[in-house]
Amino acid sequence: MKQTQVRMDIIPAIDLKGGMCVRLRQGKDEDTTAYSADPVAVARDWFSQGAHRLHVVNLDGAFGRASGHLELLRAITRLSPTPVQYGGGLRSVAAVDEAFNAGAAKVVLGTVAVEDPPLLRQMLRVSGAERCIIAVDAVGGKVATKGWTAVSSMNALDLISRLLDDGIREVLYTDVSRDGMMSGPDTTNLVRLAATGIKVIASGGISSREDVLSLMALNNRNISGVIIGKALYENKVSLPDLVRLAEQSEKA
Repeated sequence: MKQTQVRMDIIPAIDLKGGMCVRLRQGKDEDTTAYSADPVAVARDWFSQGAHRLHVVNLDGAFGRASGHLELLRAITRLSPTPVQYGGGLRSVAAVDEAFNAGAAKVVLGTVAVEDPPLLRQMLRVSGAERCIIAVDAVGGKVATKGWTAVSSMNALDLISRLLDDGIREVLYTDVSRDGMMSGPDTTNLVRLAATGIKVIASGGISSREDVLSLMALNNRNISGVIIGKALYENKVSLPDLVRLAEQSEKA
């Protein structure tokens, strides 16, 4: 019997810092490259090119700084019905509510999932686990928090086990050492996490069309999407081409 191919979502990233669209190298706040002063225009461009979802991150929030990025999120979500997932510094029920009120389809939670499980469970009760994605950011196999500035003693698989018990069904996995480096995806750990039964969005290291094809070739129904940042901004890949590849694989 022919195996059904499940589409892997192609998800452009918009990382916000000081109102700019930027990218970091290996999550380092001090190693920032600015790509646009108009993140809303960038979002409009990705929507027009067929993005399946959009990944918007408030880097200032992730690093504990105040920002006005909710207004940018609101402006972005008004552009298109394409779902937008939003994260960065969402460490209270009120902050999660604000993100949903600004139009986010899902929120991405990180630090709270590792450091405050009771608060995470409260968020899930209020918002619904199906609307929450957990960022599993790894440094040497250990989970990083606080905008990747702190590394916990917890390994990724232990965290996934706990998240499944809490009702979470999708995580965003980033090998921090690969982020912004265009060194290719961490397929070994992606497959290992997907084997738990949770859906995994791949993030970090995508540098080429071949990297995306390598993820599609895994034909793993639990690898639900891939986030692409620097490779798009530096024209190493074409979003319409990647979207077409994903949609063709779904029909195969």
